[in-house]
Amino acid sequence: MLQQLHLITLGVRDLNRALEFYEQGLGWKRAQASGGDVVFFSLGGIVLSIYPRDKLAEDATVEEHGDGFEGITLAYNTRSREEVDEVLRTAAGLGARIVKPAQDVFWGGYSGYFADPDGHPWEVAWNPFFEFDDGGRLNLP
Repeated sequence: MLQQLHLITLGVRDLNRALEFYEQGLGWKRAQASGGDVVFFSLGGIVLSIYPRDKLAEDATVEEHGDGFEGITLAYNTRSREEVDEVLRTAAGLGARIVKPAQDVFWGGYSGYFADPDGHPWEVAWNPFFEFDDGGRLNLP
């Protein structure tokens, strides 16, 4: 696994309130790749996304209100479906707990989740709609 972080997803309780804060308050511009309940903000090679907290918990297959879920996930995006499986195997071999085995997902990609030794949830995802530059940085339109 490369030493890179591509996406930070914040689970928000009120999407409209969060959008007002980031767009009107901070003046950030949403990426064109945003859609439905997910909003992306490009941050110079790293992407911040906001997504309803209950749906984020559901996607990670954890309880919204309970141990192990603080309303945030980290994501590592791969260049292939096969790399998702490889990264999850490597993480598990290092003591991570597989929270959600890799599978085809509703947005058209392939992803799974592991929890690091402290329980922080990481999504490992292949997204056919995302592109990387030569340096491995995620570029959204």
